[in-house]
Amino acid sequence: MPDYYDILGVDRTASADEIKRAFRRLAREHHPDVKKHDPQAEERFKGINEAYRVLSDPERRAHYDRFGTAEPAAGMGDVGRGFGPFDSLFDMFFGGRPGRPDRHAPERGADLRLDLRLTLEEAAGGVEKTIDVRRLETCSTCFGTGAARGSSPERCPTCGGAGEVRYAQRTVFGSFTQIGTCPDCEGTGELIRHRCADCRGSGKMEVARHITVKVPAGVDDGTRLRLAGEGEAGSRGGDRGDLYVFIHLAPHPVFERRGADLFCTVPVSMAQAALGDEITVPTLEGSERQTVPAGTQPGTVLTLRGKGMPTMRGGFGSLHVTIDVQIPTRLTAEQQRLLLDFAASRDEKIKPQTKKKLTEKMKEFLQ
Repeated sequence: MPDYYDILGVDRTASADEIKRAFRRLAREHHPDVKKHDPQAEERFKGINEAYRVLSDPERRAHYDRFGTAEPAAGMGDVGRGFGPFDSLFDMFFGGRPGRPDRHAPERGADLRLDLRLTLEEAAGGVEKTIDVRRLETCSTCFGTGAARGSSPERCPTCGGAGEVRYAQRTVFGSFTQIGTCPDCEGTGELIRHRCADCRGSGKMEVARHITVKVPAGVDDGTRLRLAGEGEAGSRGGDRGDLYVFIHLAPHPVFERRGADLFCTVPVSMAQAALGDEITVPTLEGSERQTVPAGTQPGTVLTLRGKGMPTMRGGFGSLHVTIDVQIPTRLTAEQQRLLLDFAASRDEKIKPQTKKKLTEKMKEFLQ
């Protein structure tokens, strides 16, 4: 989903007038009638128009700020070659009639977004989660009409049901008829004299629902799951929107995930690294034994094929185990003697550096 505020170059706290001014400036600059030789001008202008359609509508803007998505009616798919409030460069500067969709046609409901946090183990094995969603549904009292029982919407007497009113406008180029949205019915062509008390005439009510989400094994951080028809109710018999669930993985105390591969670090002693040993390695299925070859160096990586994360296309990644050789920080006199004997057997001349006591340090300082 594009960031509409970035497209118009305004802050999220911008006023309606600031949004309108930004749109007019960008529209004049990027209109395809101005940049006829720019093949990207039309798509760029569609994006500007889409952003303005959403942010100039208080309800759609509030929905976008809350869920990060806009109603489909605000998307680019219904723009076509028309460009919102200005169908041509002439209309941009002098006014004109935009292409108006059928106001009585079914309208699809808005999409919803929800963020779901999972552990690495849940992502590896797949899981079912029950989530709580608050969404707009068709009012069960008025069945979406917005009118109280025993009444029905009436044709708007101001516009005669057209949803538009005409205004005569005189300019230096002559007289023009400007068509605008009817101020009484707000473009619907209908008036509700007696509003439904439950939905207050909107035809929709906010309802809390429990929805089960089946998360497949192998999902990664940022994976988006689409639950068709679990969004908000449509208008005038339109389809429901969809619910998009975005997956977020919690940090794991042992493993680091990179794609389908897992990474971890296992400590071994100096003797284990030199002589070789069989150590315990953690995996998602539990611990298992793994051989450390003799002479293993610090930072050596052991790769366990098929012990990583499952992929949503099938198969498994690998587990990469980094060997961390632990060097002892304190030795007994006997341990130190044995290490010196070992070094001498390898013709290594070592001058041990032992920690000095405080009294010895003071004597050296005073000398």
